[in-house]
Amino acid sequence: MFRPFLVAAVSRLMDTMIPSLLPQRSHIATPTSRREFLRCAGAGFGGLALAALLAREASAGTAARCAVVNPLAPRPPHLPARARSVIFCFMDGGPSHLDLFDPKPQLKKLAGKPLPASFPRPMTAMGSTANTPLLESARKFKQHGKSGLWFSDWYPEIAGCVDDLAVIRSCRADGQTHVASVSQMNTGSLRPGRPALGAWSLYGLGTACDNLPGFVILTDYDNDPPGGDRNWSTGFMPATYQGTKFTPGKTPILYANPPANVAEARQRSKVDYINELNRRYSDRRETNDSVEARIAAYELAYRMQSSAPDAVDLSGETAQTQRLYGMDRPETARNGRNCLLARRLVERGVRFVQLYMGSGSKWDAHSDLDKNHAQSCLESDRPIAGLLKDLQRRGLLDSTLVVWGGEFGRTPMSESGNGRDHNPFGFTMWMAGGGVKGGIVHGTTDEIGLYAVEKPAHIHDIHATILHLLGLDHKKLTFLHDGRDERLTETSGKVIEDILR
Repeated sequence: MFRPFLVAAVSRLMDTMIPSLLPQRSHIATPTSRREFLRCAGAGFGGLALAALLAREASAGTAARCAVVNPLAPRPPHLPARARSVIFCFMDGGPSHLDLFDPKPQLKKLAGKPLPASFPRPMTAMGSTANTPLLESARKFKQHGKSGLWFSDWYPEIAGCVDDLAVIRSCRADGQTHVASVSQMNTGSLRPGRPALGAWSLYGLGTACDNLPGFVILTDYDNDPPGGDRNWSTGFMPATYQGTKFTPGKTPILYANPPANVAEARQRSKVDYINELNRRYSDRRETNDSVEARIAAYELAYRMQSSAPDAVDLSGETAQTQRLYGMDRPETARNGRNCLLARRLVERGVRFVQLYMGSGSKWDAHSDLDKNHAQSCLESDRPIAGLLKDLQRRGLLDSTLVVWGGEFGRTPMSESGNGRDHNPFGFTMWMAGGGVKGGIVHGTTDEIGLYAVEKPAHIHDIHATILHLLGLDHKKLTFLHDGRDERLTETSGKVIEDILR
């Protein structure tokens, strides 16, 4: 109702004041009327309109952020997803590909001799290993399944599942030490402080389960892997996406259960009150992502009080199923329990489960490799095979990507006479389910298994492939940090197309 009056007032002001305010210069045309001023300042008014539109978009963006109450809410993938969840079986310490999946007859012929002069001398972790004699494998290799893949006698149970596996024999990494290499396999970087693979998956897709963590860590021993919880942290991302380490027993998540004298109604009332205070704080500020994440965390913690104990309660599993995972044997009970728990978690919609087998670098065989690996293989063989078979019979293998690997492999040169040093130059990993071809081998190492020579697959390629199978483009999955769009694969990485169905 005041608009005509306002327009008239501004018009009179411009007619009377503009000519006297403008500088009187002979080479500049000075507007002498309101109409001429509007014609000369037309571009300026366009700028005012643009500013108004931008302000409206900014306001809409703020409203949209306010509407996203749960940062873990499911989000659409970049491309059609082939896997819904990932189970990463991490062999902590560096398993020997030469004694498990990559037979080298030439190594037996050259055993006891120095590294041939035609091979570049690698800079190994111990420094002097390159000059020690070559060590043949004492294992017996045999072809298995319809595909005829070669497996050693250390993994007879997993060998029965070879037709479901895509074995990548040409993996490469950059680290020499356990701390740096475990960090790179988990976060894509040798340096700590970056988000883990599981955190990136959760950040990109959200979670399909609203009463359990979307990223879960399970270890078989009390020791953490080298680097500890930095391997499942979120780095520069919000803590919402970090991994949650489960502990054995009826209370897998520390401090999740309320005190015994606090009733459920009282607990619910307390959570509601805290969330209301957080929302009041959030409403007074434009950027409220951290507050919304805190509200979502309180809600998730409350729901987990009842759901987490149920998820880890294996008493309802049949004796046959527990035997399948090796829970009836003391040497396989720990990993069997964790593998069965991993199946139950992905069944309930957990996005990413990481199983550390031999946690605390138990696979690190610098000496007496035969004794070391015999024990580690015994502890992991049946549980992993049981996981693959159970996922298959329940119709979950097609939607669950299972990954096997460590931070690096072992050298063909000996150490301490009967051990092997760290080898990031060429080693083996495998994947199964979740859109991966079964019964195939990708890439090769040289004749003694030191370097990846055909179709090398860097860790960034491994990560890009895992994200691709989840429906995420590793180049588009970015997080703005310190003015730069960061990504898991840093500035490289390509999907290993050959292993995809």
